[in-house]
Amino acid sequence: MSSKEVFVFPASFAQQRLWFLDQLIPGNAIYNVLTVIRLTGSLKLAALEQTFNEIVRRHETLRTTFIVLDGQPLQTIAPSLTIPISVLNLQQLPTDRQEVKAKCIVTAEIEHPFDLSSGPLLRVILLVLSETEHILLLNMHHIICDDWSMGLLIRELGTLYAAFAQNQPSPLLELPLQYADFAHWQRDWLQGEVLQTHLAYWREQLNGISILHLPTDKLRPAIQSYQGATQFLELPKKLIDGLEKLSQQEGVTLFMTLVAAFQTLLYRYTHQEDIALGSAIANRNRSEIEGIIGFFVNSLVLRSNLSGNPTFRELLGRVREVTLGAYSHQDLPFEKLVEELHPERNLSHHPLFQVVFGFQNAPMSALELPELVPSFMNIDLKKTRFDLELHLWKCSEDFRSLWGGNWEYSEGLRGVMVYNTDLFERATISRMLKHFKTLLSGIVANPEQRIANLPLLSEVELHQVLVEWNNTQADYPQDKCIHQLFEEKVQQYPNSIAVSFANEQLTYQELNTRSNKLAHHLQKIGVCSEVLVGICISQSIEMIIGLLGILKAGGAYVPLDPSYPQERLNFMLEDAQVSLLLTQENLLKHFEGFSNPIISIDKDWEIITQEQEDNLKSDLNTDNLAYVIYTSGSTGKPKGVAVPHKAVNRLVCNTNYIKLEPSDKVAQASNTSFDAATFEIWGALLNGAQLVGISKYVTLSSREFALQLREKSINVLFLTTALFQQFARNVPQAFATLKYLLFGGETVDTRWITKILQYGAPKHLIHVYGPTENTTFSSYYCVEELPSATYFPIGRPITNTQIYILDTHLQPMPIGVTGELYMGGEGLAREYLNRPELTAEHFITHPFSNKPKTRLYKTGDLARYLPDGNIEFLGRIDNQVKIRGFRIELSEIEAVLSQHLAVTATVVIVAEDVPDDKYLVAYIVPNQEQIPTQDVQGFASLLRQFLKEKLPEYMVPRAYVVLESLPLTPNGKVDRRALPTPDTITFNNHDYVAPRSQVEELLAEIWAKVLGKEQVGVHDNFFELGGHSLLATQLTSRIRDTFQIDLPVRNLFEAPTVEQLARCIDTMYWTAKGVDKVGTTSQEREDVEF
Repeated sequence: MSSKEVFVFPASFAQQRLWFLDQLIPGNAIYNVLTVIRLTGSLKLAALEQTFNEIVRRHETLRTTFIVLDGQPLQTIAPSLTIPISVLNLQQLPTDRQEVKAKCIVTAEIEHPFDLSSGPLLRVILLVLSETEHILLLNMHHIICDDWSMGLLIRELGTLYAAFAQNQPSPLLELPLQYADFAHWQRDWLQGEVLQTHLAYWREQLNGISILHLPTDKLRPAIQSYQGATQFLELPKKLIDGLEKLSQQEGVTLFMTLVAAFQTLLYRYTHQEDIALGSAIANRNRSEIEGIIGFFVNSLVLRSNLSGNPTFRELLGRVREVTLGAYSHQDLPFEKLVEELHPERNLSHHPLFQVVFGFQNAPMSALELPELVPSFMNIDLKKTRFDLELHLWKCSEDFRSLWGGNWEYSEGLRGVMVYNTDLFERATISRMLKHFKTLLSGIVANPEQRIANLPLLSEVELHQVLVEWNNTQADYPQDKCIHQLFEEKVQQYPNSIAVSFANEQLTYQELNTRSNKLAHHLQKIGVCSEVLVGICISQSIEMIIGLLGILKAGGAYVPLDPSYPQERLNFMLEDAQVSLLLTQENLLKHFEGFSNPIISIDKDWEIITQEQEDNLKSDLNTDNLAYVIYTSGSTGKPKGVAVPHKAVNRLVCNTNYIKLEPSDKVAQASNTSFDAATFEIWGALLNGAQLVGISKYVTLSSREFALQLREKSINVLFLTTALFQQFARNVPQAFATLKYLLFGGETVDTRWITKILQYGAPKHLIHVYGPTENTTFSSYYCVEELPSATYFPIGRPITNTQIYILDTHLQPMPIGVTGELYMGGEGLAREYLNRPELTAEHFITHPFSNKPKTRLYKTGDLARYLPDGNIEFLGRIDNQVKIRGFRIELSEIEAVLSQHLAVTATVVIVAEDVPDDKYLVAYIVPNQEQIPTQDVQGFASLLRQFLKEKLPEYMVPRAYVVLESLPLTPNGKVDRRALPTPDTITFNNHDYVAPRSQVEELLAEIWAKVLGKEQVGVHDNFFELGGHSLLATQLTSRIRDTFQIDLPVRNLFEAPTVEQLARCIDTMYWTAKGVDKVGTTSQEREDVEF
C-alpha cells in the first residue's frame, strides 16, 4: 500500500488486541472476513470498480494499515487509495469445472492472510463464469470491520452501484466522523472513574471464573491451530413462537431465552454450574458512528450461575440479570478486561470464555442491483478462535443467508455452529445440535422443569443407551449354588484333573471327596447358611478344598491374606464377625488373639478325613452369601463386599466374553483375597476345566512366569494391568500360545498392547473392567487392533449385566459425554457388610426398571459412550483435580507421558505443600536403555519439554520423581499412597533465584523495566507477575533491540520464565550460527555476546 503521505492515529483497544494476535501467530488468516456473492445478469465492471473506490474513499478504515512505535500499534491512514478488482476469467472451463474452480479460489482466499503493515486490508476478486454469470469475493481483515460493517458495505454497494451504473453521482451524504475519531474518543473517555467503575463491576462478575471443559473427541493440543468446520441448524417457526411467548411471559428477550437454553446444554455436557459465554455486541451507542465501517464490536462475557438445579423459569431470571448487567457495562473493551484481570494465559484456550453465542434478531435487508440478481453463497468456515461458536439469526421473506444452505423452513431461526476440528468430530457436533433442538422443545413444553431433568436425548437415543446396548440377557444357572454346579462337573468329569499346584494335583472326584469331608466337619462345628468363615491358607490345593468345603457346609468364605498387616487382619475378623477360622499351622501366629474356633487344615486333617465323603444336602439358594471380600475404603478402613452365589454363576457360566471348556487350563495367578481369583477358580471348576496354580514368587519374574505358562500348557490367563504391562515389556512373546488373555484393573498403556500384537497375540486378547461390587468383571473389549479412542475402551457389558452412564441427577448421558458408571444386573453384590449407610449410598434404586427392589451400583468411575457403543473409561471421579481454574484428568497426563520412549511406567498425582498451591507431580520409572538415570535434572527437563509440545502448560507437572519401580498393592495395582514425597525436581519455584548468565541478566533487567518490578528471578512467570498482551509486545520489542534477534511474541507464551526464554534465545542464536546446541543448558554454553 503506497502513499506519499499518511496520517497516524492511536489504534482502538479492539484493534490493539487483533494486532497483538497477528504478532502472536504471524501469517494467520483467522480474522479474515469473507463474503461471496453470485451475480446473475448484466454486470458493469467500470461501475463496480467505481463503487468500491468510492466506498474506500468514504471510509478511512479501508485505507488503514498499522505501524509499531515503542512496541505499540498505531493506525496509519492513507489520504487516498485505489482498490483494484482482480478479475479471473473462468469462461474457458466447462460449467461443472467452473464451480469446482470457483470453490477452490474461495477456499484459497479464505486462507490468504493480510499483511497489517502494508495492506490493503480489503481485497476484491471477480470470477467471470460467463457474460451473465459472475462471483464477487469481498475479503476484509476483522481489524477494520465487523458484522455491522459488512451490512453497511453491502448497503452502500447496492446504492452506489445503482447510481454509477446509470452515470449518476453518489447519493450518499458525507460521514460526520471516522473510525479514528472513535478510537481517540474511546481512549480519552475510558480512564479515571469511568474506567474504575466498569472494572469494578467486571472484577466482581468474573472473579474465580472457570474454564469450560467440554467433552472433546481428541486431546486438546498444547497450541491452538484454529482449524475449524461448520454445521448448519434450523429451528422451525412453531418452536420459535413458543420460545418468544415464554420470553414475553418472563419479561426477557428471545436472546436471553436462547442464551439460557444454550448454557443449559453446556451445563448438561460439562456438569459445570458456572457457565461463561462470549457474546458480541455492536457497541454503536452513538448515532454518529452507526454509518462507519470499522471494528466497533465488543465481546461481553455472560457468566451464569446454574447451581441448585433451578427450573428453566428461574434460570431465565438469573440470565436476565446477568445480561442486563453486562449491557450496562458494555463500554469496557474486552481487550481492557483481559489486560486488567490477568486470566490464566496459555496457547490452548481463549481467555475468559471458550464458547461463543451470537443472535441477530433484526432481519437482513436484501441486496438490490440493477439488471442483476444477487445471491449470497455458502461459506464453509475453516477457522475458529474458540472451541465452539453458535450463531443464530431470524428468517424473513427477504432473507438471504451469508451461510447459504438448502433450508427446510422459510421462517423461524437459522444458524451455524463453527467448531474446532482439533477437538471435535463432525458427528459429535451433529448430535449436539440435535440435543439443542430437543432441549428447546422441552423448554417450550415445560419451562417449570428443572434444567437437569429437561429432555436432551431423543427417544431413539434413549432406547439405544438404556435398552439396546444393555440387551445382555441370557440363560445361566439361577437355581443352583456354586458348589452344586461344581458337583455336576464332578458327575460329568470325575477323572479329569480339577486342580494342580506345584507337583500336586487332584481329579474332580478327589477334590469333591476331600471338600465334602471338610464340609461335614464344618457343619458339626456350626457352619450353616450365612455363617462367615475366615480362610487364611497359602495358595495351594488346600485353599481350594477349603473354599469348596465352606460353601458345601452352607457358609460363606472370607479370604484373609497372611501378608496383610496384623491390624488389618484383626479388623477384618472383627468387622465380619467371623465365627470360625480355617488356616494352616504355620499361619496360626497371625491369629493368637482370635477367640473363636480355629481349624488347621493340615494339622487337623487326620480328624477331618474321618468324615463322610458324600455330597451334603443343602437348602441354600443362589441369593445366599458365597463370600465376603474386603476392598480398600476411603476412610482408611477396608470394607467387606458381600457376594451371593448367583453373582458368581453369572460371571463364569454361559458368558459372552469367554467360552471356557473342559480342555482349558486356567491359571490362578491372583491372590484369593483379590476378586480376580473368583473368575480364575470358579471359571475353571464350574466349566470342567483345570485350575493351575502359579506361585506369587513366580509372578515376580517375567521369564519364570513365561516358562511356567509354556511348561504347564496354560491357555487361559488373567493379569492385572500392571503385571500385563510388565510382562509385555519383558517377554511379549510369552502370550502367543494362549487361547484367552484377559487384563484389566487400571488404565492401560497402549504401547504394550502394540507390542503384544507385534510379537504374537493370543487367540483372544480381552480388556476387562469391573468393580468388586459387581463381581469381578462387568464389561469386556476384544482387542484386535488399537482403537482410535483417547483412552483404551473397556467395551460392552458382559452377559446379564447392564451398564449406564449417568449424571448426578441420574439422567442418561449422550454419546461422547462424560458421566458416572452405574452397574446393574445379576452380578451385584448384596451389600457392604455391616455398613448400611454406605450400602444405601452406593447401591441405589434402579431408575429405569419397573421390577421392585432392583438396584444399581454407583461406581464412582467416569466414562463415556463411544459412537459404536463401546465404553471409554476416564478414571475415578476423585482422580479429577482442579488447578488454577482448569479441570485436569490425571490419567490423560499419564497417557501422554507414557508415549515417551524413555518412560517405562508413570503415575501423576497432585501435591499441596502450601495451602492453595496445588501442583502436579510425575513419578517416572525410566527406560534404562533410552536415558541414564544419573542425570535426573536433564531427564526431568527432557520430559517437561516433551509434555509442553503435547499438553497445555497447566497440565505439565512441576515436579518429577524418578523411581526404580512403582509401588504395587498386593492385588497388583499401583499403590499411590506408598509414593515417596515429591522433592526430587521442582520447577516454577517461587523462591527468588538470581540470573546465572549474561542472557538471563539482560532478560531480567528488561522484564523488571516493562513490568515495573524491582527484581525479577529466573523462575518468575511473566503473566503471573502481571504481564498481558500489550506488555508482551513491548517486552519482545525490547528483546529484539537488545539481542538483535527476531523473537516472535508466541515464544513468550511457550517460555514464560526468564530461564526458559533465555534458553529459547540461546537456541535461536546457535541455530542461526548453524550449530546444534539444543541439548545443552544456557549455563553449559559459552556466554553469548549481544
